[in-house]
Amino acid sequence: MRLGMVAALLLGWFASAGGSAGRADPLTIQGSSTASSTLLVPNQAAIEAISGQPLKIVSIRSDIGLLRLLAGQSEFAAISTSLRQAIESLRPNSPNLPYDRLMAFPVSQVRVAFAVNPSNRVRQVNMALIRQVLAGEVTNWKQLGGADEPIRVAYVQSGGGVTLSVAGELLGGRAFTPANPIRVSFGAQVIRVVEQEPRALGIAQLGLTREHQLPELTTGQVIEQELGLVTLGEPTPAQLAVINAVRRVASDTGMPAAR
Repeated sequence: MRLGMVAALLLGWFASAGGSAGRADPLTIQGSSTASSTLLVPNQAAIEAISGQPLKIVSIRSDIGLLRLLAGQSEFAAISTSLRQAIESLRPNSPNLPYDRLMAFPVSQVRVAFAVNPSNRVRQVNMALIRQVLAGEVTNWKQLGGADEPIRVAYVQSGGGVTLSVAGELLGGRAFTPANPIRVSFGAQVIRVVEQEPRALGIAQLGLTREHQLPELTTGQVIEQELGLVTLGEPTPAQLAVINAVRRVASDTGMPAAR
């Protein structure tokens, strides 16, 4: 009887151990808060089901995601700008990292918005003036047809995908140098600043701007962010399954395809 009980316990233990060994560890994606909030987190269950891979998604910034990937702390970086722009933002402070090993896989794209406080009466601005605002050459809302008050440009500090995309499109990749900046760490903080600061001009992701019902300036020009996953070297079959699943989910949910 005792032998039978011991055998049963051992069989149960081996079955439990075998089941644990059969469960794959989650693949970690760290990076862009835009990619996380618009695509990865809302569709995590679908991506996992299609790819057959459990995921751990950490929403930070594009540049931090790349640094953690290069440090071996994740399987993917999520970026919301081109890989070239993201690398250029990192290289001055970290010149000796193996950037040549990074491989980008575009999955979708989203549009950038220039958001203002509801109390601001300005609704339309030529993009050339926006460029001058970001370069510190235009500093007052009166120059844009608004009140005689300083423009407070709110944006994610260098390394954020929205900031890098706009800098690449309007300033040839040069950093923003507005006269009255409000620098924050994440895109959601830009929205909070614009909600509270009547003089703010927020550089933000369109989805967040509309979600919080903030007015968007019409500029006559569209700036889009490229959303992508980045691997360190050639992707493994498991990584490739995730990349393909993300692309499929982006398409199925009506997001624009990456160019």
